Amino acid sequence: MAIRSRRLRKKLCVDEFQELGCELTLTYREGLDSEAVNACFRAFLAEAIEGNGLGYVGGEDYGFICLARRGSVTEEQRQRVQQWLEGRPELAEFQLSPLIDVWYPQTPVRAQA
Repeated sequence: MAIRSRRLRKKLCVDEFQELGCELTLTYREGLDSEAVNACFRAFLAEAIEGNGLGYVGGEDYGFICLARRGSVTEEQRQRVQQWLEGRPELAEFQLSPLIDVWYPQTPVRAQA
């Protein structure tokens, strides 16, 4: 296996430049109208995502949470999102994955130094 230069590792977001995020699946309470779903989702984006310096790619029921800039979501940020979701009566349930590699989800998470 060829050894990659630091510049290439950074460009590819591998090894010490691995970036972490998490997957999210949302299930809304049965009977909730679309206006309530939209309001909840807008609040989620403003408070849980942007309020924690995060970015979100996806829709109202499934997406991926990453850092709003280059880098990794921390476990503390992930916990704040989880706490926000736990307090929402509009949700029947949600699934928030552990931190995973944003670019290469099959790659194990590197131990943080």
